[in-house]
Amino acid sequence: MENTTIENQSPSQETIYLKIIKRKRPIIISGVIVIIALALFFFKGHFIAATVNGSPISRFSVIKELEKLGGKQALESLISKKLIETELNKKGISVAQTEISVDIVKIEAQVANRGGTLKDALVAQGMTEEQLREQITVQKKLEKLLADKIQVRDEEVNQYIKDNKITIQKGEEINTKNQIQEQLRGQKLNQEAQQWISTLRTEAKIKYYVDY
Repeated sequence: MENTTIENQSPSQETIYLKIIKRKRPIIISGVIVIIALALFFFKGHFIAATVNGSPISRFSVIKELEKLGGKQALESLISKKLIETELNKKGISVAQTEISVDIVKIEAQVANRGGTLKDALVAQGMTEEQLREQITVQKKLEKLLADKIQVRDEEVNQYIKDNKITIQKGEEINTKNQIQEQLRGQKLNQEAQQWISTLRTEAKIKYYVDY
């Protein structure tokens, strides 16, 4: 009987554990508060965009404002980008890095001829070189995909020169015609690409979960 009484009066391990937790709860809460405070201090740029006389403006409020101003346009652009990437990958069209580098060199030369640098030009456009390379990659893939539809014949070049009454300096015939050919090819690429993307969007199943 004595043994039974002693066992009933002895606290269980679960009770002891709960008492320990209860005593340490204020310490745990304080520790969590300190961790959150440190996180907010060191990573405040992730949560706060700016402060005005000590009053914070959250990044979330900035994002909401941006969505109001251009959310629909940005979303439509991302949808088109997703459709283009998916379709091009499906067709197995690839572009070598050397092809992209050749275009980068051409752009650098064009900017240099105007007295600038590629870096400054990208900053002015709010772009990075990585984004430029992405754009060139997509353009190159579209050129391969639509190659048979964007070819420019000599007759088209000559007609363009005639219609626009272009005077070609002696010795610059080949260079001028090549420039016009590239210009006409770019126009065709833009037109055909827009039609292709429009078809992709028509055939795609797009569901909207946000109404801008």
